[in-house]
Amino acid sequence: MRISKKVDAATGFNPTKKTHQMDIATMCEKIKNNKITLPLYQRDLSWTFQKAVDLFNFQLFGKAPVSPISINEISNSSEDDVPQISFLYREIIKHTEIKGDHQSVVDGQQRLTTNFKAFINHDSFRNIVLDFSRGTFRIVEGNIANSQIPVGILLNESEQVLMDYLQEKGNFNELFAIAFRVRTKIRSYNYTVNIAENLTEDEQIEWFEVLNNAGSRVTALQMSFSKLKVYNLDIYADYTEPFKQKANEYGYEELFSPFTTNVSYPIAALNPAYEVIEKEGVHNTNYAPIPSDTKESILTRLDVDIFKSIIELTLTALEDGLSFVENNDLRKYITRMDYILYLTGFFAYQKSKELTADLEDELVKWVRTVNFTNQSNSTRREIFSDLLELRLNPVKQ
Repeated sequence: MRISKKVDAATGFNPTKKTHQMDIATMCEKIKNNKITLPLYQRDLSWTFQKAVDLFNFQLFGKAPVSPISINEISNSSEDDVPQISFLYREIIKHTEIKGDHQSVVDGQQRLTTNFKAFINHDSFRNIVLDFSRGTFRIVEGNIANSQIPVGILLNESEQVLMDYLQEKGNFNELFAIAFRVRTKIRSYNYTVNIAENLTEDEQIEWFEVLNNAGSRVTALQMSFSKLKVYNLDIYADYTEPFKQKANEYGYEELFSPFTTNVSYPIAALNPAYEVIEKEGVHNTNYAPIPSDTKESILTRLDVDIFKSIIELTLTALEDGLSFVENNDLRKYITRMDYILYLTGFFAYQKSKELTADLEDELVKWVRTVNFTNQSNSTRREIFSDLLELRLNPVKQ
């Protein structure tokens, strides 16, 4: 019987021996100093404020530990390694700055970022408080009550910030002792850290996908676009996040579900602008604004300035499409993301040209009557091709 040498070699290595614990305060300090960073392929932030609140409550009240985080320890950095970016602001870390047991987070970004935002008193967390009267972390609107302390004050890197806040609010004597006990508990809360050493990019992705086989995976699409950060284009900060924010401003948050569509929907919406800018407006049926037709392999080979112009046209077209829905009282018809993607594609072809009265009427009729339910991809492509035809023949006899 032949026995693979891989099996014998594997028995001599136990990665669990590298597991250790690290408290929240230490991790946050390392993040602040870029000693803990993210690999370039990591997606943008996805947690809602409520998810952050849930984590704070679990760290204070939970009777079981938070699940482990997974870190790739880089001991010998080179230009061939996966580029590293900072937390929150996604700034490239020069490989020459990565020295001595640098830690790169393969899994755990959302949890670490949540704690780090409290550590630096990030403005986005200004309405998350520990309500001592109710005994819970919660989100509040309006003024902060005397029985409440914002999480960015309570868990701030400087304890003086908390002391000054209590004195200013006039409740130092009432809350000082309990507030500092809470602060001490959470800052000293230990996470189990699973360590691997000097993994290649493929090994990191494999590890991440095993850890997240029941959740969101790092897709090939996300991998392709994340690498553009090296060329001064962050697909998340420069495009997918503004796309989502614009849709959210008009009240369509619920249409971005599940999480993987947070990337695939905006990327699919780039197809029409690509055709307008790179193909002189000649439409090919398999460039419909649907997730199955995303063209990441083509887009990532474009000159970055051209790609940025495609992004700019798409975001403008998205605004035009959303405004069209509002101006024509069509919101009740927008029950799927397809409507927004197709209108974005239509207005990308319009390139901000004003609609004629006839074309506007036909477009309103299209929104009211189009049916996306249980349609095949080929039918969806035909629907978009027919929509573009309205520009050429707006009044049908």
